[in-house]
Parts: sequence; C-alpha cells; structure tokens
Amino acid sequence: MTISTTTVTEGTNIMRKVFAGLFISLDGVVEAPDQWQHDFDEEMAAEMEAQLHAQDAVLLGRVTYLDWAAYWPTSTDEPFATMFNNMRKYVFSDTLETLEWNNSVLLKGDLATSIDELKRQPGKDIGVGGSVSLIRSLLQQDLLDELRLLVHPVVVGKGQRLFDDLPARQLHLAEARSTSSGTVILVYRKSA
Repeated sequence: MTISTTTVTEGTNIMRKVFAGLFISLDGVVEAPDQWQHDFDEEMAAEMEAQLHAQDAVLLGRVTYLDWAAYWPTSTDEPFATMFNNMRKYVFSDTLETLEWNNSVLLKGDLATSIDELKRQPGKDIGVGGSVSLIRSLLQQDLLDELRLLVHPVVVGKGQRLFDDLPARQLHLAEARSTSSGTVILVYRKSA
C-alpha cells in the first residue's frame, strides 16, 4: 500500500497533507477503542505502520498529548514507541504552558493559520493522533485533507462519536478495503 506524501503544489512549494486515522465503531464511536476493539489483525497493523511512515509530525490536542506523554517515553511497544518519541509533536492547547516530552511544540491561537504554516514547511505528511476534538475542529474548518477510518464490526452503543455536531460535508471515498477480522479501512479525502 502506498500513501501519498504530497498533495497540493502552489508555485514551487509542495504542500504537506494533514490526515487523521481513527478506530471507529459501526455506530460512530471513537472513544476508548481499547474497550471494544476485539481484533487487531495484520492488515490493520500494516495500515497503522504505513500511516506512521507517511508522516514526520503529529498534531495533538491537550488530552491526547497528556495521555501519550505519560505512556510513550517509557514504552517498549515497538516500532511505535521509537517513532512517537522521535517524531515532532505539535500540541494545540490554550491551557498548557509547557511541554516536557521531547520534540514537542506548543501552538496557541488560530488553528487555520497554524495548520497553513505547518503544511508549508518541508517534510512528510502530518498526522493527527487521537484528539477527537481537534479532528472535529479540523473538519469544521475544512483543514483536514484526508480521513482514514478503521471501521470495526461492532456497535458500542455509547461513547464519544466523531461526527456529533458537525455541519454537513461531502467527502470523496478514495479507498475501501476489508481486513481478515472484518474491519473495513475507508480513506476519505476532501471533495474538489
């Protein structure tokens, strides 16, 4: 599987792509997938690894940053621990004042301006880790270039949903494939 690392060209500058990858239930729940994700097959692992290799930076909201900063620096869950610990982390928060985890940069202010500046910098794509509120904000402001959903064959019934309180938006289905455990990987891009 190949994930494009460049999408938009403006003049001579190649723009980086911002994408989000999430585990999601059939009823749209994205909260606590570790509680309802029953299988993690080889194809899902390959998708996650491909997403990580396509990016050299990750966007995080405050809650996800605090969770990850408490877990990944001492984790032995490879290859992910090394990747996350070495990757540049951009944290959007109006309440945090300092970041202790290495390679972390605190961003405050206008989300659209920050995303535009990050996309103009050289490098690979920029992923969004967890951070459902941040993903919603990116979707609301049409700042997310690609949404990669790993749809699990389970109905959770309750929990935080990705698409709550979002305005209607049409996306383009760019890819769809199923895995051996019955999870469906769907890749959506902004409609032209």
